[in-house]
Amino acid sequence: MQRRTFIKNTTLCAVAVSASGFIRFDGNRYLGDCETTTDILGPFYRPDSPVRSSLLVKGDPGNIVELIGIVKHKDCKTPCKKAKIELWHCSSNGVYDNTSDEYLYRGTTYCDDKGQYLFKTILPVPYDTGGGFIRPAHFHMMITAQGYQPLVTQLYFSGDAYITKDSSSSSPNAKRRILAVQTLQDGSKKVLFDVSMSNTLAVEPAAINKLTGVYIDEKGKSNKTQFFKKNNELWMKNEVFGRNFEYIGNNTFQYPGMPSGIYWTLHFEIMTSGSVKLTQTSLNENGQKEISVAVKGK
Repeated sequence: MQRRTFIKNTTLCAVAVSASGFIRFDGNRYLGDCETTTDILGPFYRPDSPVRSSLLVKGDPGNIVELIGIVKHKDCKTPCKKAKIELWHCSSNGVYDNTSDEYLYRGTTYCDDKGQYLFKTILPVPYDTGGGFIRPAHFHMMITAQGYQPLVTQLYFSGDAYITKDSSSSSPNAKRRILAVQTLQDGSKKVLFDVSMSNTLAVEPAAINKLTGVYIDEKGKSNKTQFFKKNNELWMKNEVFGRNFEYIGNNTFQYPGMPSGIYWTLHFEIMTSGSVKLTQTSLNENGQKEISVAVKGK
């Protein structure tokens, strides 16, 4: 497989490292061998959380739970050794720690030789995102393994009344990520979640470097959007850290894990002058389409 780079600054090239992808829902049934699907990253991701398997905070209330599972290779059978798993979630009050040095309810662990991982924490709770919209309780996870594009996903819990009202958790792709919370004989709680990695389109790192920087909106000069690179992926900076976008071909990236019929895409055009033109297109659940154009100087 040959590496590709920009040719005369006119095109963004990528390498399709595998034709297989995450399990897909065709409207009637699931297709594919692997059951792990992506979900939105959310606005509260923070990198570099402490390496620890226990996220418990002394004195904080909440139902203690163990999240355990196995990370597997794309064959859905072979354990993926030393995969990195980042977990983050809200407190029992529905609040994320976005700023403190303690990284409350945030942690990183690594799989053992059998692909097994474990976190001990509390069950998150539903919370109001504004305007009376309630997100169901959920864990956020990012799984990184050598040879694979990082997998971003969310886990939900069966019996949550808000799941059917949330566009992400009610998506067909999320059905296998709505998990039972088991209560064991000793009263402890456990959630099981196995992960199967999969290859996707991987962008040449030099191409992402070309796209990073600050873009200024053509209509509102004070509106600026900044992009940066992490793990050879394109990220849009936000007030906490950023949002990741996946490459889908034709100089276009998309925000992953969006429900069917809803999308947010970024299309980049490399100009002959060396500047880069960005067209953002989004369609929300109400069918409202928005398009904006911004430019980054060479």
